Amino acid sequence: MSDLARFSINQMTVRQLPLPDLVDACVRLGIPGVGLWREPVAEYGLEATAKLVRDAGLAVTTLCRGGFFTTAAGPDDNRAAVDEAAALGTATLVLVSGGLPPGGKDLPAARALIAGALAELAPYAASRGVRLAIEPLHPMYAADRCAVSTLDQALALAEPFPAAQVGVVVDTYHVWWDDRAPAAVARAGAEGRIHSFQLADWTTPLPAGVLTGRGQLGDGTVDLRAWRERVDAAGYTGPIEVELFNDTLWARDGLDVLEDTARRYVAHVL
Repeated sequence: MSDLARFSINQMTVRQLPLPDLVDACVRLGIPGVGLWREPVAEYGLEATAKLVRDAGLAVTTLCRGGFFTTAAGPDDNRAAVDEAAALGTATLVLVSGGLPPGGKDLPAARALIAGALAELAPYAASRGVRLAIEPLHPMYAADRCAVSTLDQALALAEPFPAAQVGVVVDTYHVWWDDRAPAAVARAGAEGRIHSFQLADWTTPLPAGVLTGRGQLGDGTVDLRAWRERVDAAGYTGPIEVELFNDTLWARDGLDVLEDTARRYVAHVL
């Protein structure tokens, strides 16, 4: 398949595929990159995963995820995530920062906790050659998953650090609704802080729990091509990673989903 030079498939999009099958399919289809998740990597084995993707010539575009600074994860787990990213050869660890602390109602205070945790983690990540990418999540996740809801908020957390240490993820699913996001994308690009660009469409109604509502490319209301052009105009030239959490897709044959996603990327993004 042509025109896939920047395409990357996030492992969760086709989580039904065992890692060796995913790698083989990427090689066959000419997909140059994969975004990996810590849990399936640990299941397959960190060193075995690193060797598998390296021998196949694939780039690991991101590792998901670190963060959850306000709730469950501690500094040891986040340093371990950095070490895993370094072992896999990826420069980018995606951070989902965490929602309100148990019993909490103060979002600014939660963001202050996140800022403090970043101050501890960023130097360690830099020493390992890994940059931290703060991902703002849609506001519906603010309470339980991520108190960082906009690119402006993510940039405010990143800006105390060098751009090579801490940047942001631009994920269409989470930011497409925000009329301030285009200006934030331009600012992030000018500062060199766009560390990852991820795609998913917005479809309704959302499923129960909302976590698995990310729509297949072209099925929803997001102008994916316009977002790609916007991020390109900001100076970003890196991978474009498709990350879908979708029960309907997970129930299908994984190879079919991968091929369909690649076709839709060409049709709706390029």
